[in-house]
Amino acid sequence: MTIHVLSDQLASQIAAGEVVERPSSVVKELVENAIDAGSTTITIDIRGGGRDLIQVADNGNGMPADEIETAFQRHATSKLQSAEDLWAIRTLGFRGEALAAISAVSHTTIVSRDRQAASGTRLVLEGGIVVEREPVGAPAGTVIAVENLFYNVPARLKFLKSITTEKRLIDEFVTRYALAYPGIRFRLSHDNRVTFQTTGSGSTADVLLAAYGPDVTQQLIEVVPSAPGQAANDERLPTVRGFISDPALNYSGRNHIQLFVNGRTIRDTRLTFAVVQAYHTLLPVGRFPMAFLFIDMPPAEVDVNVHPTKVEVRFRDEGSVFSAVQRAARGALMETAPARGLGNWVPSDQGLTGWAGFRPRAERDDMPSGQLDIPWQIQGPAPEQSIGQEAPAVSLPAVETTRLPIMRVIGQVGAAYIIAEGPDGLYLIDQHAAHERILFEQFMTQRRGQGIVSQGLVAAATVYLSPSQSHLVEENAGLLSALGFEIEPFGPNAFRIRAVPAILSRSDPAGALAAVVADLENETTPLQKEIEALVVKRVCKTAAVKAGQALTRDEMEAMILQLEACEVPHTCPHGRPTLIHLSAATLARQFGRT
Repeated sequence: MTIHVLSDQLASQIAAGEVVERPSSVVKELVENAIDAGSTTITIDIRGGGRDLIQVADNGNGMPADEIETAFQRHATSKLQSAEDLWAIRTLGFRGEALAAISAVSHTTIVSRDRQAASGTRLVLEGGIVVEREPVGAPAGTVIAVENLFYNVPARLKFLKSITTEKRLIDEFVTRYALAYPGIRFRLSHDNRVTFQTTGSGSTADVLLAAYGPDVTQQLIEVVPSAPGQAANDERLPTVRGFISDPALNYSGRNHIQLFVNGRTIRDTRLTFAVVQAYHTLLPVGRFPMAFLFIDMPPAEVDVNVHPTKVEVRFRDEGSVFSAVQRAARGALMETAPARGLGNWVPSDQGLTGWAGFRPRAERDDMPSGQLDIPWQIQGPAPEQSIGQEAPAVSLPAVETTRLPIMRVIGQVGAAYIIAEGPDGLYLIDQHAAHERILFEQFMTQRRGQGIVSQGLVAAATVYLSPSQSHLVEENAGLLSALGFEIEPFGPNAFRIRAVPAILSRSDPAGALAAVVADLENETTPLQKEIEALVVKRVCKTAAVKAGQALTRDEMEAMILQLEACEVPHTCPHGRPTLIHLSAATLARQFGRT
C-alpha cells in the first residue's frame, strides 16, 4: 500500500467524527454559534431524533454574503486572529471545525442575512460540497437546517441510539444552555411538538421552573456569590453562583450535577467531587445532590482548547477552583440549615430519648408506637384499619418446603430490626430488606399470573419532569402500564397519574414515579428485561416499610411468615442480607460458657 494524501472530503468526514458524535453534538455546535452571534431568540426544531432534521434559527448578527462559503471551510472562524487569543477565549466556539464537520456528513442548508445587508443568502451543501447558492429575502439572523445526518457514513449511523435516547440527549443539552443564558429565549420542538421553552426573562429560577417544574424548584437553594473584595482581593479567584438541592432531594447518580465555566457547560470529575464533598454527612452513602453551579473567572485562568468538543477544560490553579466550589456549596447549605426542618427534632430535656427523638412530632403525637397501620396483602386494595385495631390474620399459600426455620418473634430493636428466636439461636431481621424481598416475589408472581393489580387514585397526582425525563416516561410507557401505572400527558413535561400498582396505594404516587424515572436515567443496559427488573425493584423499595417504623407483634409475625414463603429469603432484590443468624453456640462462646 502506497502512502498518499487523503482527499479534503474524506479528511473532513474523518475529522467530523471528533466533533459530530451524534445529533446532540450538532445541536450543541449550532446553538453555541447562535449564542456567539448575539442572539436573543433561538429556536430548535428536531425530527426523527435529529437523524431526519435539525434546524436551528436565531436572530443574531448573521453572516455577510461573501463570507458564507468561507464559514464552511475547515479551520475558518471569526473568533480568533492570532495564537495569543487562545490564552483568553471569550466565545463558546473558536476552532473553526463545526460547520465543516457537520456539512461533511449531511445535507446542509443555510439562510443568513447580515443586519446591514438588504437581502440574505441561501447556500445548499451535500457532503460538504456546495450545490446551490442564491440571494433570498430573509430576516436578520441565521437559519441552518441539517438533514439526513450521517447519510454518507453508514457505520456512524448504525451505532446511534434509539430515537427517544437521542431526543433525551438533545433535551439535556438545550436545558443546560438555557440555564447558562437565561436572557435568551429558547424554544425546542420534537416532531412539531414543543417540549421546552423559556421566556428569556434573565432569571435562572424561571428556567429551572420551566425545565424541572415547581416540585423540584422549591427544593433548590440559591448559591449567592461573595461581594467583590469580600472573599479575597485577588481578581483571578473564581466566583461561584447558582443553585443546589436541599439534602432531601437526592439521586442515585451524579448526572444531576451540572457545572458551567464562563457560560460553557463542562465535565470535570474533581469539581463534581467538590460538590459532593460539600454535602459531607448530609446525604446517605451512594446518594448525590442536584446542582447547577456557574463558575465565573478570567478567561486567561482556564484553558478550553483541550478537546474538539470543548467540554473538558484545564484550570491554571485547580485547587482554588475546587475550594471555591466546595466553600460556596457548603456555605449555602449551612445558611439554610434551620429552614430544613431542624425544629422537628425533640430536645433531650423533653424526656424523649433513643429512637423516639428521631421521628417527626406528628408521627409521635398522632400514631402511638406499635399501632401503625401497615397492609401486608397486595392482591387488592388494603382494607381500612383504624388505630388500635388488631392486624388481620395473614393467610399464606402452602409451600412444599420451609426455606427458613420456624421462628418466634421476641421484639423489635431500633424500630428497624425484628428479633426472633429459632431452633438454633437468634435471628436479627432487617424489616425494610425483608419486606422488599416479600413484595418483589409477590409482584413477580402476579406478573407471571393474571397481571399486576392496579389501584386507581381518588385524586390524580401531577408530576413535573425535565424534558429528558419526560422522554424516558414516553419511551417506557408500555412497561409502566404493564406494571400497574396509568399515566397520561398533562401539558409540557407534566403527567397525571391515574393509577399505581396496588402495593403503592399508601405511598406518594408522584414521588414513586419520580424515583422510577431517576433509576431509569442511570440505567445503561438496553435489555428490556433488565429495565423491567429495575422498575420492579424500585417499586418494591418505595412500598416497603422503612427503618424507624414501629411494628405490632402481629405485623412482625406476618412478615416472618411471608419471608419464609419466599424462594430467596436471605437477601433483598438489591442483594443486601435480610437477616443475621447468631447461633446458640456463638452466644455461649460470647458469654464464656464454652
